[in-house]
Formats: sequence, structure tokens, C-alpha cells
Amino acid sequence: MHVVVIGSGVFGAWTAHHLHARGAIVTLVEAYGPAHSRSSSGDETRIVRCGYGPDAIYSELASRSLEQWRWLSTEAGSVVEPLWHPSGVLWMAAGTDVYTAATRDTLSALGMPPDVLGPADVHDRFPQFNTDGIEMMLLERGGGVVAARRAVRALAADLERRGVRMVAGRVEPPPSMAVRVLRTMGGDAITGDRFVFACGAWLPALFPDVLGSRIRPTRQVVAYFGLPAGDSQYHAARMPAWIDFPAGIYGTPDIDGRGVKVGIDEHGVPIDVDAADRVADARSLDRTRTWLAHRVPALAGASVVETRVCAYENTDTGDFILDRHPAHENVWIVGGGSGHGFKHGPAVGELAAQMVLDDRPPDRRFALVSRTADARRAVY
Repeated sequence: MHVVVIGSGVFGAWTAHHLHARGAIVTLVEAYGPAHSRSSSGDETRIVRCGYGPDAIYSELASRSLEQWRWLSTEAGSVVEPLWHPSGVLWMAAGTDVYTAATRDTLSALGMPPDVLGPADVHDRFPQFNTDGIEMMLLERGGGVVAARRAVRALAADLERRGVRMVAGRVEPPPSMAVRVLRTMGGDAITGDRFVFACGAWLPALFPDVLGSRIRPTRQVVAYFGLPAGDSQYHAARMPAWIDFPAGIYGTPDIDGRGVKVGIDEHGVPIDVDAADRVADARSLDRTRTWLAHRVPALAGASVVETRVCAYENTDTGDFILDRHPAHENVWIVGGGSGHGFKHGPAVGELAAQMVLDDRPPDRRFALVSRTADARRAVY
């Protein structure tokens, strides 16, 4: 069976990997290149954690993915710049937060209990952080950070070495119920038996009738702050990645010498994913500076050495979309990462391969019928 995967971000590349591993002939089509700078997979780092409140489905997907990220780092990383950084992940909550308590209970029930820390514990173990106003903290010791852009590009290069055909081009929407050929905007024809669209924030434009109101791309800003010369306390060996849940801020320690990353996890304004300038706005940068000065006071006044403007592809609840297209019997949609999808890429690719090769129905959480246009984010 020949399967064509459109999009070589994290969902598309891992889908191609699992399809090929199961014996399918695979073609991977990409308009701009794997993990390109416009994509949701194109930033330098992504956090891998298993804590998801009461949502065991995501905790299990993240756990399955974690092993595959480690495998990829061993397979395609290097001693100098590994793809996987086991820094741990620190979740901060104010008061007796219900979502945080559910995260603790769910992980414990799944055999992945986090360390429950108080402010004094954090001060002793991670003195970089000021925990004023933070009363409950969870540390996932098994979590960490993936070098996102490099990891996806490494996986795509490995796929090509293993015989996956790579096609550069932008496809037009499929024209008929049973698709046999796709056309690129340059006029090239790409034939196949089954087709998987894993185009991230480009999905609504390809399928406006089905996804135009179900996936909303938004503009998201992250900043990297420079470190004092010779100071190793902000490296992944000594500082965890973190989520400051009350503040809507997340970040990573210094990876690959890029500095400490601070990102805003609240939905930004709509973005034109092709045409928008990817220049960080002053208001967002001020917010990251203010957070850093408060929570990591030793870096107050640190200079911004890099910025990224990424795109979230938000669904109504934050759940993914993994389903067959209702108007095309041999077309599947794999998307809706909603800002938290990167870590799940390996397991999502596994599920997508099962849907395509085994005609496995989607979990209801990921089905199109469950998605609405009423934004009510529930997954973080």
C-alpha cells in the first residue's frame, strides 16, 4: 500500500515513520521543508511531560512518546548536541489547584508518581526560582526537553535514508470522494492509495468546510534570554523545564547554548501562517521579561538573544483531531495540536498508522464529530 503524508512537521514525520515501519510505501510531501520556521514544530525546544490533570489519555500518549523521543536521540542525536535533555519538568500551582491535584493523582495511578514539592523543597533543589505565591509544585523527574526543530529534521533525514520519498511542493485540496492523485500548485501529480493530511495550521485553508471553524491558528511568542558568562546553573543538568500554571507561562533551561526560554501559553491573536511577519511584539516581550524578573530574579535585566513567533492550531477544547475526512473515503486528518501536541508526536503517528492501515476508528476524544466551533479550552 502506498500512503502519501502531507506535512513533515512532528505529526507528519512520525506518521510517516510508523507507516514505513509497518511496511507501507510512503511519500512525504512538504511545502517549506521539515520543521520550517513557519511551522508549529519549528522552534528550538519543546517540553515533554506526562501530567495532564484528569486526562489519562494524554498522560499515556506522552509516556509512549517519551520512549520514542529517547530512541530518536540515541539513533540520530550526537554526544555534543543530543536531541533529548532529561531535565525534569516542574509544574507550579497557586493554592490547592484542582487541575494540579488531578495531575498528581492521575500520574500516581498510572505508575508515574511525581515528586510533590513545597516552596522550601524547590528553594533547596532549584534555587533559581522564586516561589512567592506558589504553594504546590509537582516535579516529573522523567520529563525533559526535546530539541524540536533538530529532532524533526533528524527524523525526516532518517526516513529519506530508509527509502521514504520526499516531495517538495504545496498540494491542492483533494478533488473527489475516492482520491487517487493530488496535484501540487506547480502542476505535479502525486499518486497514492491513501492520504494523510498532517499540515498543522494549514489544515483550515485546505479543508475550510470541515475545519475552517474547528481549527484556529494563533500567534504565539517565545523569547530566549542570555545567561551570564560561565554560569551553568541554568543548564538542563541543574534547572528543570517548567510550567507556571497561574501565570500562563512555560519555559526551558538553556539548551544548545540558546539561553533560557520563556513562552506565553495563552492563545494569541489570529495569524496568517504564510504571510505574517514572525517578529515578536513589544507587549509579549514585556510580559516575558516581567515574569523572568519575578520568578528567576537573578536573570532580571537579562538580554533577549532570540525570539520566535510560532503558530498554535487550536481546537475547541485543545483535543487533537485524528479522523477520516467525512467527504473522502481514503483521506485522514491528523492535526489540532493546540500548543501541546509536539510531545505526543510519536504516539500520534502510531495511532494515525493504525487508522490508515487497519481502518481503526478514532478515539471519540479525537473524532471530528466531537469538535465544535465553541472554544472552551480544557486540555493544557
